[in-house]
Amino acid sequence: MALIDQLIEALRVLPGVGPKSAQRMAYHVLERERVGGKRLAEVLAQAVRDIRHCARCRDFTETEICAICASASRDAHLLCAVESPADRLAIEQATGYRGLYFILQGKLSPLDGIGPRELGLDQLDNRMGEGEIQELIIATNPTVEGEATAHYLAQLARRHNVRPSRLAHGVPLGGELEYVDRGTLSHAFGTRSEML
Repeated sequence: MALIDQLIEALRVLPGVGPKSAQRMAYHVLERERVGGKRLAEVLAQAVRDIRHCARCRDFTETEICAICASASRDAHLLCAVESPADRLAIEQATGYRGLYFILQGKLSPLDGIGPRELGLDQLDNRMGEGEIQELIIATNPTVEGEATAHYLAQLARRHNVRPSRLAHGVPLGGELEYVDRGTLSHAFGTRSEML
């Protein structure tokens, strides 16, 4: 296989990149960004070699324990379980949450061979068994697999007398009811809460 074809095929490993997008990226790098392409290759090789999972939360880090887990200013009684590092970053950027995290690196999906072991739930079970965590905030996505994962996590938390809580789902801020999809509106209506 020609080297350019190998480059195009290698770029297809990225999510959402099909054959045409990979071809455009490859041609762009070769035509206009050779220096940038070389830098990308070096940083990518270093990242793949040096970035690992935090021993406490499973987030990506270059050290044994990530900066969030190592911080003495975080509330060790609160633990937020999210599906991915991107979800953790979204919560950090959008909220004032000052607790700790557990990154599942996915969601339960038996058809895809992803069970509790693949999500590190034995590690989460041990962590809750230490007795420091008082609340597990479950922030999985509102998909079928995300809801099944949330249910499993809630049961796991209750076994350790840890209070499970779930992020609210429903009508987006600034949204209009007539434009909200039926499933979202039905869920929001069914999980409504008293106004204070």
